[in-house]
Amino acid sequence: MKILVVNCGSSSLKYQLIDMDGEKKLASGIFDRIGESTGAGGKHVYKPTGKEKVEDIVDIKNHAVAVELLIKTLTDPNIGVIKSLDEIDALGHRIVHGGEYFSHSVLIDEDVKKKIKEVSPLAPLHNPAHLMGIETCEKLFPGVPQVAVFDTAFHQTMPQKAFLFAIPYEYYKKYKIRRYGFHGTSHDYVSKRAAEFLGLDLYNSKLIICHLGSGASVTAVRDGVSVDTSMGLTPLDGLAMGTRSGNIDPSVIEYLVKNVGMSIDEVMNVLNKKSGLYGISDGMSSDFRDLESEEADNRNEAAHLAISIFCYRVAKYIGSYAAAMNGVDAIVFTAGIGENNPMARARILKYLEFLGVKVDDKANNVMGEDRIISTPDSKVLAAAIPTNEEIAIARDTKEIVEDLKN
Repeated sequence: MKILVVNCGSSSLKYQLIDMDGEKKLASGIFDRIGESTGAGGKHVYKPTGKEKVEDIVDIKNHAVAVELLIKTLTDPNIGVIKSLDEIDALGHRIVHGGEYFSHSVLIDEDVKKKIKEVSPLAPLHNPAHLMGIETCEKLFPGVPQVAVFDTAFHQTMPQKAFLFAIPYEYYKKYKIRRYGFHGTSHDYVSKRAAEFLGLDLYNSKLIICHLGSGASVTAVRDGVSVDTSMGLTPLDGLAMGTRSGNIDPSVIEYLVKNVGMSIDEVMNVLNKKSGLYGISDGMSSDFRDLESEEADNRNEAAHLAISIFCYRVAKYIGSYAAAMNGVDAIVFTAGIGENNPMARARILKYLEFLGVKVDDKANNVMGEDRIISTPDSKVLAAAIPTNEEIAIARDTKEIVEDLKN
């Protein structure tokens, strides 16, 4: 079975074609600047497995054009990896927000599309783009089953004490204002892989998964299910991230509006796009690697402060989730920073020595592979486990399509 995994953003479309016989990635790519009228043109980067990357500047008016180009590329006689669309058995779509409707992946039908649209106010940049991608694929892949895989689904197991905000309860009852959490597909995949790799019983374990990248979140996973997570109503809550502020006193917003003269839209733009590592470093960079280089090479104080705040906040969440679960068996790092930055992992775990965590510096010197990074006598396991959200989406899609056939 060959599955096309599609991730539509507001102005982008990422994809992977995966052969589920051996879970082999056949090709991957991304379309950028979809629908932008800057005159710069859109960009398509395509990478067939085992061959050279291909980059093109193309006019991409909308997601329909992107999918048409995607089909043309995958079936191209020279660089394509399939002979015709008939080889694609199903499509799996990453959907950011499923609200309270979806606690697992589902086959897409009219009712599912209606509910994705209903919760679009909770993810206004993402869900409308996802729907556009789904409807485009319905036209270009008629009769091919499509599956929705939700970022929020994994966190629907959180108890009320974890997902409710301490505001009037009627706001939850009427408007469903609550903590939803994100990166769920990654947290689900990594928790299962971690338990397998570390020799733990997933359904009798306490894991803390740290998905650390430009977007970052920490999740407490007890007995295989999410019981708390750092992101909230939107991905803005929680950790300091690449450009997002994470937790702040809500009165900061009021202060900026009343005393600085900013509009709500201006404040939210700052909190989403000009804060986090970027803001703390005074606009130096939102990329952890740039800041680490500046700190090491130039002893840059702003870079040092940004890194310090990031690591400190992650450590605080880990400590609080260890308390929430009354213990922890393993602390697991994943995503761009989590998988590939030994320094960040070491700094974070330094705060957690009170839990009995001991880092093996030699083992920690690893990037992009499964590795136990704690010493043999560490009371809590620490590990780096690469995430693979595309494979997770493809697995869910395969399972649902096979059930449909049966």
